[in-house]
Amino acid sequence: MYIHFDSWHEKHKKPFGAVKVDTAVQFMFEAYDVDLTSLELYVYADGELVPEIIKMENRGFGRYYAQFTPKKSGLYFYYFKLVMRQNEQELVKYYCATNGGQGQLLSDPDLLAQNSYQLTCYEKAVSAPKWYQEGIAYQIFPDRFYNGNPEGKIQGKKENTFIYATTKDLPMYIRNKDSSIARWDFYGGNLQGIKQKIPYLKELGVSVIYLNPIFEAASNHRYDTSDYLKIDPMLGAEEDFKELLDALHQENIAVILDGVFSHVGRNSKYFNQDGTYGENVGAARNKESKYYPWFSFEHYPDKYRSWWGNPDLPVVDKNNPTYQQFIYGQKNSVLAKWNTFGVDGWRLDVADELTDEFIKNIRKNLAHYSQRILLGEVWEDASNKIAYSKRRHYVNGDELDGVMNYPVRKAVLDLLLKRCSVEQVAAELMSLRENYPLEFYLNSLNNIGTHDTKRILSEVNGEITKVKRAFDLLFMFPGVPCIYYGDEAGVAGQKDPDNRRFYPWGRENQELLAYVKAGVAKRKQQKVMIKGELTLLAGEDFFAIARYQDDKYMIYLLNAAAKEQVFYADELAQFHDELNLRAEMTKLNGKKFAPWEGVYLNNYS
Repeated sequence: MYIHFDSWHEKHKKPFGAVKVDTAVQFMFEAYDVDLTSLELYVYADGELVPEIIKMENRGFGRYYAQFTPKKSGLYFYYFKLVMRQNEQELVKYYCATNGGQGQLLSDPDLLAQNSYQLTCYEKAVSAPKWYQEGIAYQIFPDRFYNGNPEGKIQGKKENTFIYATTKDLPMYIRNKDSSIARWDFYGGNLQGIKQKIPYLKELGVSVIYLNPIFEAASNHRYDTSDYLKIDPMLGAEEDFKELLDALHQENIAVILDGVFSHVGRNSKYFNQDGTYGENVGAARNKESKYYPWFSFEHYPDKYRSWWGNPDLPVVDKNNPTYQQFIYGQKNSVLAKWNTFGVDGWRLDVADELTDEFIKNIRKNLAHYSQRILLGEVWEDASNKIAYSKRRHYVNGDELDGVMNYPVRKAVLDLLLKRCSVEQVAAELMSLRENYPLEFYLNSLNNIGTHDTKRILSEVNGEITKVKRAFDLLFMFPGVPCIYYGDEAGVAGQKDPDNRRFYPWGRENQELLAYVKAGVAKRKQQKVMIKGELTLLAGEDFFAIARYQDDKYMIYLLNAAAKEQVFYADELAQFHDELNLRAEMTKLNGKKFAPWEGVYLNNYS
C-alpha cells in the first residue's frame, strides 16, 4: 500500500505555499495498491465548523485530483478523508500532517484539529523598497555603541542613575528588594557616536540601521517612553538626529526606528507617577488629564494595567481615539513628526500587543510616504499567530510588510547545539516558508541575536567556528540579514543585561570581523541569495540550504557535527526541491568534511 501527499512538492499542491484570494489551488493525491471506496478533500476556513468537502477525481494510475479556490483571505486548514476496504471491512482514515510536507494516516478524527495542513490566503502582496530587500541591516543599542562627544562627555544625565567608569565595564542591574530596578546604568553612547562610526558601518557593508528606541525615557533601553516627541537628551537633540539621518542617507544607509506603542513609562509625561512633569500632569496625577482615558486603573492611582505585570510600563488603550490620532494621525502625530524627518521605516515593538486595526492605520499613515517599510516584533510563525485569543492577520497585505525572524535564530542554534534532528530543523523552516506569502517572507528581518537574547558567541560556548557557521546561515536564508552590534566583533553576553555590553572599539576579534565582512560582501554580490527561492536538504548530520532563481543556484552545505564525515547526496531528504538540486550535490560525493565545515556550491562563476 502506497499513500502519499507532500504539500512542499508542486506535483501534489500547486502553487506552492501561500496564495492570493481567488487563486485556484490544485491538489494531487497518490494512492497505489489500496482499495479506495472514496477520497475527499476537507477544507475548513479558520474559525468555521462546517468544511467544504471536495470529492477527488480518480484519473487513473493511482492519482486523484481536486481543486479549491479560496474566496476570502485568512487561514484554511485541510486534510484528506479516505474510505478503504481491507479484509472485507470498510475503514475510514485521515491523511494529514503537523508541519506541512509529507503526511501521515490517522484513525482518530479528534487529532485532526492539531494535525491539519495550513493554507494561507492573503488579500494582496506586500511590496518593499529595494533598499530594504537588498540590504544588510545592523541593530544598534544606542547607549552601548559609541560616544561621539569631545572627550566622551556625557550629556543629559538623569537623576538616580549611574555611569560606568569605563566602557570595558560589564553591565549590571542594581535592584530593589522586589527585583525592580533601583538605578539605571548608562555608558553614554549617543547619536553623534553613531554618526562618527559611519565609516565603520560602510566598511562592514551595512546599508540599513535598526535603532533601538531613541525617544526620551528613564531607562537605558528606552522601551519605557517618557515623551514620543523628543529625542532622549543623553542621545542628543533633534538637530543631532537630523544630522545623523542626513549623514547616513548620504552614504545610502537607511534608518528604521523602534516604535514602542503598546505601553509607556510610569514616569512619562502621559502617566507621570512620580510627578516629574508637574504635580497635576498625567493620568496618575490628575483624573481630568487628557491622558487619563488612555489607561486602565484597577485602583487609582497605584493599581493599573501594565505590560506583563511590570509596573514600570503602564499599558495604553490602543482603541482610544485620541491615542490613535496621537500616534498615527496625519497631522501633529508621532509618525507625522518623525516621518517628515526622513526616517525610512518602523519596527513595531511587541506587535501582538497592538490590535490589527491599530497596525493597519499605522500602515495607512506610512502609505503617504514613499519607500517606507513596516516591520513587527513577532517571535513565532506570524501567519497563524494567536494573541489574546484572537487570530492575527499580519500577512494579509494590509498590515505588516514583514516580521523579525526569530525562528531562523532558533533553527541556527538547533543545528549548532544539536538540540534536535537536522530533518526536524529543515521541516520547521520549510513550514515557515510555506505559510508566508513570498514577498512577506523575503521581508523577514533575520537575526542570530538581538537585545532580547543571549549573544551568539555565548550561545555556542565561545566557539568561533560555530559563530562563523551562524553567520554563513544568516546570510544564506531568505530575508534581510540583521547583525546585532558587536556580534561581528566577537562580543559575548548572557541574558539581559549582559547581552548589552559596550562595543569593544580597538579590541575586536579581527579574524571574526574579517570573516563577517567577507560574508556581507558575498551576500550583496550574489543576487540569487537575495531574491532566490528556497530549497532545504537534510541528512543525519548534514544540512544544506539552497537558493535558486531562473537557471542559477547557490548551495551551502554544512557538516552539522563535531566529527569528520564523508558526504553522499543520496542520504539527504529533500524539502521543496523542485529543481532536484540534490542531484547537483553529487559533485561533492565522497568529500571528507571536517567538523562543522561548510562549503558553497553554485553553477555560475
